[in-house]
Amino acid sequence: MSRVGIGYDVHRLVAGRPLVLGGVTIPSPLGLEGHSDADVLLHALMDALLGAAGLGDIGEHFPPSDARWRDADSRDLLARVRALIEDRFRVGNVDLVLIAEAPRVAPFRAAMRAEVARVLRIPEGAVNLKATTNERLGFVGRGEGLAALAVVLLEERAERVGVDAGPDSTGG
Repeated sequence: MSRVGIGYDVHRLVAGRPLVLGGVTIPSPLGLEGHSDADVLLHALMDALLGAAGLGDIGEHFPPSDARWRDADSRDLLARVRALIEDRFRVGNVDLVLIAEAPRVAPFRAAMRAEVARVLRIPEGAVNLKATTNERLGFVGRGEGLAALAVVLLEERAERVGVDAGPDSTGG
């Protein structure tokens, strides 16, 4: 069985914080405001993974009211999400979209894809990353923040197929 999840995240740009996207620190005078490192790409990805697995969202697992997650590295949070789903599912593929007027993603795309693949323990070819602008419209267009979308495909592990499917799980 396959399951699809979608995630969305947005954070405000502020001075005095590093800009972390896809687990990679990007040179920038502005960073993202948030309880953790505010990596919008990884936050959207975690929501997509949790949604596909039917496990809620990152706010349930890593609430901003919990001091344990203050300044957390989103790669560590993503690894925790992977651990929640890996006994039942394997990640088929990940498609990420960064919505930003700046920075340009192209110089960092390979490093971001590699970092996501490393944390999820999947091939780099299963991770796609693209970026688009908001054509100078809205908060993203004005440079006030960044947004991200993620779509994932989870595939139930073969050893689990039929476990919850009932008496005729073989299709015959």
